Amino acid sequence: STQCQHSKMDLNSVQDLKDVLRPDFFHGYATAAAQIEGAWNKDGKGVSIWDTFGHTPGKIADGSTADDAVRAYDFYREDVALMKSYGVNAYRFSLSWSRIIPLGGRDDPVNEQGIKFYSDLIDELLRNGITPFITLFHWDIPQALEDRYGGMLNQDAYTPDFVRYARVCFERFGDRVKHWITYNEPGVYTLAGYAAGVHAPGRSSFRERNAEGDSSTEPFTVAHTELVSHGHAVRLYREEFQPQQKGTIGITLHGNWSEAWDEEDPRDQEAAERAREFEIAWFADPLYKTGDYPASMRAQLGDRLPRFTEEESKLVFGSSDFYGMNSYTTFFVKHTTSPPDINDHKGNVEIFDENKQGVSRGEESDTPWLRAAPGGFRKLLNWIYKRYQMPIYVTENGTTAKGETGPTPEVLNDEFRIKFFEGYVGNALARAVKEDGVDIRSYFAWTFTDNWGKWFSFVYIMRN
Repeated sequence: STQCQHSKMDLNSVQDLKDVLRPDFFHGYATAAAQIEGAWNKDGKGVSIWDTFGHTPGKIADGSTADDAVRAYDFYREDVALMKSYGVNAYRFSLSWSRIIPLGGRDDPVNEQGIKFYSDLIDELLRNGITPFITLFHWDIPQALEDRYGGMLNQDAYTPDFVRYARVCFERFGDRVKHWITYNEPGVYTLAGYAAGVHAPGRSSFRERNAEGDSSTEPFTVAHTELVSHGHAVRLYREEFQPQQKGTIGITLHGNWSEAWDEEDPRDQEAAERAREFEIAWFADPLYKTGDYPASMRAQLGDRLPRFTEEESKLVFGSSDFYGMNSYTTFFVKHTTSPPDINDHKGNVEIFDENKQGVSRGEESDTPWLRAAPGGFRKLLNWIYKRYQMPIYVTENGTTAKGETGPTPEVLNDEFRIKFFEGYVGNALARAVKEDGVDIRSYFAWTFTDNWGKWFSFVYIMRN
């Protein structure tokens, strides 16, 4: 078949990459609780901000909810059997905070039925030779905490609640789980939820979209809360659990490659680096490099960017055992001489789909912002490794394919996705390891099943 010929041809072109990955390399899939579990109010689960958001008329484009999703709560055994049949050796999934502690707080009761569900899932994975990677927070804070004190906008109130939630998870699952991630894409949570206002909890300065919020300050306040609370959770794990449980703990950051629109123009080169700093170094520099935010962010944002206390800086710096990396595509970036808008979060740059020479950033997918760009993926792996010198766990990467979404999706002879993974994994990632010396220890494809919510949409909304 054409598909077999295509794969065979590509295999012949990468024979030199055989066995370049580590023997203990983790390969599998990544998911998020709110997008796959369903059972949103079953067996004692509390309401999350995504339950609220999804049930608010007008917030979800197609009017759907995650009430059922793909029913992973009910069919987790079948899911694990399917993963085993695919030959994966790891599965990255998130826990629903409100399924474990329905009201979320440090003094609120634990839901034993929720504990049992995740414990059973962990056991099922291990019985099938699949290593669990657990993410504590994938954007679904309990609604009760949002109602009590504004969620992450209140760092002092939120942090002990998050740390207590982390403690419960370490206590109940840490005997079997050796790979922990505190936050998934804290930057996306802040930008989509508090800058664009298109994700829960739905806050921004745009009153046609959100009744409350301040896009010029709240994203940076929330980001600071995430970093500091992450640091506290990691300190708890390292002091009280890691010595006996022998696990690792870190955080997963988002970020796409920014390429100069005109590679001969130093101003565009500077703009591309600034864009990478606003998107990636915003979190990564405090964690891995300086214990503080990038100077380019401070120069543009001034006092709208929170300042770390000396204690916070020491707490956050060095608080991740690895670099968790979610990445999908590449953008061309051009400098601008206009003053930055007060709601700008990208470093005051212009973003394009083609560079000065008219070269496209990549083949289009079914998601407007996501184009296949494996060359940029390799450059980003190198940029991250050179800047931070940490082992990289690729915790998300994947694509949609044209024609697979909409009211009548078709079953595809999925050449596009085959080509995407061959380019990103079979070439870019493997060559970054072999030829560039980048220490890469995992690859998790997004995602295992279809999942509720077009969470890819927010970047497109923000760019336009």
